[in-house]
Amino acid sequence: MNFNRNSKIYFIAFLFSLIVFSCKTDSSFSNFKYLDKPQVLNCEGLNSKLYNEALYCFEDDILAFYSKNNTKASLVNAYSQFVRMAVYGSLNYDNIVSKHTKEVFEALKSEADLWDAKNPKSHLNYNSTIMNCIANNIKDDNLKTTLNALMSTNSMSPKLFGTPVMNKYRNALNDKYLGAYIAFDLYFAKLFTVDFAKVNFDKPEQKVDFNKIPQDSK
Repeated sequence: MNFNRNSKIYFIAFLFSLIVFSCKTDSSFSNFKYLDKPQVLNCEGLNSKLYNEALYCFEDDILAFYSKNNTKASLVNAYSQFVRMAVYGSLNYDNIVSKHTKEVFEALKSEADLWDAKNPKSHLNYNSTIMNCIANNIKDDNLKTTLNALMSTNSMSPKLFGTPVMNKYRNALNDKYLGAYIAFDLYFAKLFTVDFAKVNFDKPEQKVDFNKIPQDSK
């Protein structure tokens, strides 16, 4: 009973936020932290600066989170743990999200094409520009075939696609379109359920050194 009531409350809040932010025609976000990083997501009609910022702050967040108890943790370790726990629904996003990511998330809310309030499986719009961009550019042929099949048959869900992704999480280091899928469907789409008023943004931030991230995609 409580679960259903909470689900309805989150859905109403999500729908309301889309109505409010859909009034904006473009993102007014300007607090970019990663403009010096390669712009790895490039597709026609995509707000590339904002979406690349989102991808990098997602990777920053998960590496910082999984480095708390393991100072030798790498991005590949973070992807491994995050994907597995996200697919099985055992993550507390309140403990992962950073203040900067919240700012990016608020800007992403103005991307009306990105979200689908009627999608019962994920708040992400599987017909959005970013999802089509990912489906066309993801490097692994098997994942690409699976993703396109799920999208074309309206069968797509975080659970169905997340399961094969768990076996290919390492690819996200060199395939940033796969990384983008993980970021948007398994992370940002879940932030609609976070009560940011209760998030402790004063927790120490782990500075990510992207030069130390392994580049092994096998």
